[in-house]
Amino acid sequence: MKNGYARLQDPFQNKGTAFTKEERDSWGLNGLLPATIETLEEQTERAYIALNKKTTALEKHLFLMSMYSDNRTLFYKLVLDHVTELMPIIYTPTIGDAVMSYHENWEKPQDALFLQADSEIDLVSIFTKNVPSPDKIKMIVVTDGEGVLGIGDWGLNGVSIAIGKLAVYTVAAGLAPDCVLPIVIDAGTNNEALREDSRYLGVPKPRLETATYDAFIAKFVDAVKVSFPKAVLHWEDFGRANASRILDTYRDQLCTFNDDIQGTGAMVVAAALATTRVSKLPLGEQRIVIFGAGTAGIGIADQLTAEMVTNEGLTAAEAKKRFYLVDRPGLVTDLLPNLTSGQKKFARNHKEFSEPLTTLSAIVSHVKPTMLIGCSGVTGAFSEEIVSEMNRHVERPAILPLSNPTKLAEATAHDIITWTKGRALVVTGSPSAPVVYDGNTYAIGQANNALLYPGLGLAAVITEATAITDEMLAAASHAVATQVRDITKIGAALLPPVETLRDTSHAVTLAVVKKTLELGLNGREISDPLIAVNDAIWTPKY
Repeated sequence: MKNGYARLQDPFQNKGTAFTKEERDSWGLNGLLPATIETLEEQTERAYIALNKKTTALEKHLFLMSMYSDNRTLFYKLVLDHVTELMPIIYTPTIGDAVMSYHENWEKPQDALFLQADSEIDLVSIFTKNVPSPDKIKMIVVTDGEGVLGIGDWGLNGVSIAIGKLAVYTVAAGLAPDCVLPIVIDAGTNNEALREDSRYLGVPKPRLETATYDAFIAKFVDAVKVSFPKAVLHWEDFGRANASRILDTYRDQLCTFNDDIQGTGAMVVAAALATTRVSKLPLGEQRIVIFGAGTAGIGIADQLTAEMVTNEGLTAAEAKKRFYLVDRPGLVTDLLPNLTSGQKKFARNHKEFSEPLTTLSAIVSHVKPTMLIGCSGVTGAFSEEIVSEMNRHVERPAILPLSNPTKLAEATAHDIITWTKGRALVVTGSPSAPVVYDGNTYAIGQANNALLYPGLGLAAVITEATAITDEMLAAASHAVATQVRDITKIGAALLPPVETLRDTSHAVTLAVVKKTLELGLNGREISDPLIAVNDAIWTPKY
């Protein structure tokens, strides 16, 4: 039994001024709280007023995360009541600034675990002794902070990503917040300026060598399997040299997935499918240029390939011929040195081209793509020249500048709509204001992974899935892609808006639960998928 003070320190039990008179008497809270007793709704209104006194997005983020540490129910009630406004505050794009300043603003661990990869630590002991109820953990998000969004290596600071990602699981899909665990693997950082900052809280050393790193990852996975046998393991923001290798190594050993690879890929499949509903050009007939051949780019190509094979009848070899990936040296061909394993899968035969294609402009001119996808973090890479060249050859060009935060986007929706005279089918990675052109207002869909991965993860939790497969990801993609009904109306957004996040997540969860049962990958019996989904959704209330 907790005394009054201890109860106030527990974010899952703390009600603050909403503790009733009876609760205050029973739990020794008299003298620890003001006399006024508020409802959750009154607390939420008070908190929202206080939040709006903050002048910057980062200040609002820090205010909300302080509330997250103090009163988890109030935090989620506030965010859900203002989800369109506050999702960009608790996660992208504001989370990027929060990561970069984490060591300057640190106050509390926020229920995260910090694992030092260069030390001889007993992970099973840490998991079983330092997690209050290990048997309750159903979702783990782990990061090593090497590939944070478009801002690079931020070491231990990346823990903010793990915490924020789990918050989105709850906001979007209703995953209960007491069954999640954020973890950061502190394997050093190659961010020299961060290492030299006296306030940095991580190990101020360069990143571990591959062999030592891989040995720790293996140890970590083994400990997770022992300590949290029914948990989904979600990998987040690992570096491009490690992310695919880790996923390929462990995806058949436990229920695991990488959102940067599979989630981003599946979300782009949803966006791509939405564009085909307007253009009427099937994916399997498109010429797709992906600008950015890192973790996200390979994930996008993988999931689009799986969609073409599974639902459009192409062979894997035929599907891969639809792609042209672009990295720093230009078009990814078999002549480029040091290709990653993912890049090798999509490398073009250099004999297809009379000369090397080293610029995006030259590639677009040569390939004449029907779809241009950006995940490079190169601001303004989709220039007017490139977009106009594409527009000359395609009736309804699909252009998806997906890099975030907004300052890293390959182009703005406004410019793309203007340069193509309203013909382009645009999806962005960060929130975009509507664009007015030639008397029409174009709502811009956001390829926000929050539309997809929370429902996917909740479905895996509900079914106690033994794996997350391409078929399950495809089911999630189709569920998102079909959420917008009147998609052919001029100016209609291609993807559902954030304000319908819970509805979209519900559709994704249900679709993936059904697919998991169809594949026989469920670890528990479910007779009615809809009832199982509805019963699993958590809502904030005292």
